[in-house]
Formats: sequence, structure tokens, C-alpha cells
Amino acid sequence: MDGLGLDRALHEHALDALGRVNRLSLTSARAWREVERIRQRDGEPVRVLDVACGGGDVLIDIARRARSRGVAVELLGCDLSPVALERARTRADGDRGDTEPAPGRATVRFEQRDVLDAPLAGDHHLVLCSLFLHHLSHGDAVRLLRLLAAASERVLLVQDLRRTRLGYALAWLGLHLLTRSVVARRDGLVSVQAAFTLGEAQALARDAGLAGAEVRPCWPQRFTLRWSRS
Repeated sequence: MDGLGLDRALHEHALDALGRVNRLSLTSARAWREVERIRQRDGEPVRVLDVACGGGDVLIDIARRARSRGVAVELLGCDLSPVALERARTRADGDRGDTEPAPGRATVRFEQRDVLDAPLAGDHHLVLCSLFLHHLSHGDAVRLLRLLAAASERVLLVQDLRRTRLGYALAWLGLHLLTRSVVARRDGLVSVQAAFTLGEAQALARDAGLAGAEVRPCWPQRFTLRWSRS
């Protein structure tokens, strides 16, 4: 899915597959826990930025949780792909229906941005980045982490793949059970091979100057990198 010239139908099919993988991997559930922590500390609305948001499934799931619990959130997703962003906006509009934003409800926006070239505003309580770090070299990954941390007023949460033999086997099995997308099946295995090990992820956090960052393994053969400003 990295190439902007990918056939639209294949791209959308792969985005659907990625959304299913994220749900099974509890990606948005971990993000929601951070939203709740920030809400308890700073009140509402909780401002969230999802970098390289793809089809928007993580933010849309957070919006659903917020609406069902009466929590006010302001959600912004950014991605380079116009196909992914259109898919995200369509899903968000369909999920929201015709209701107007109100206190205790969620607003969701998406914008096109190359995060390595365009600066990010630093007015977000929580900055998320899922399944993007493994696309980058060590140097670019370090630079990205610095940019993400600078944009976060409270917490940075990165979730990504770990490069392990078990992770490769689980990716093969899961993708063949969850989707028929040939793009997702191919890219998923390539992504595991390109991913960082737990030790390499710890080195990224150290080189990015993220003092106190916690890098931990999580289901399924992924890791979380969590950094808090205070």
C-alpha cells in the first residue's frame, strides 16, 4: 500500500483488511485507555492526532467509544494517501450519520500531510501512530518520533510490528484467515520482515531523546512505545 499508484479497488480492499487486523490486535482499545487517562487528568474535550491514519479505523473506533460513553473528543487523522483519506472520510460520515456535533460527542477530521516534510502543530493531548514506523529507516524513524513527541502535550503512543519468527507465522496465518486481499497478504509479510525488534525499538526511543519512554511487547507480536511529557 506504500505506492500511490496502486489500483483503487485493491487499495480499498487492503485498507479493509488492515482495519480488521487492527481490531483483532486491540490497537484502538489501547489508544482509548490513553484517552480515558487524559480525560481524568485534563477534562474534556480530549484532542487526539493519529499520524499515518490509513483508512481511519482507529479514530472511528475511538469516536464510537466516546459517543457511547458521553465523552467529548476532537479527533484528527493525517495520511499521505488520498485514497485512504477518502475512505476514512466516507467511513466517518457513515458512522456519524446526520447528527450534529454536540458536547459529549466526537468530531473527526482527516487531512493530507507528509509528516516528515510538514511540521505538526503541538496542540494535541494524545498523538498516535500505528503500523507506520516499520516503513522507515532508523534515521527517519528517529526523526519521526521527535516530530510526534513535539506535537504531543501529554502522551505519544506508537504501536507497531515486531520482527520475530512467530510474528511472521502469525501474520501469514492471520492474513489468510481474515482477508482475501492479495495486497494485504503480501504487504503484511514484507512489513514483518522490515519491522524493528524490541531492542531496536528501544534504541529508537533513546536516539530520539524520549527520556522515560516505555517500550513493551504486546499482542500479537507487536510493541507499544509510550512516552509521556510529565
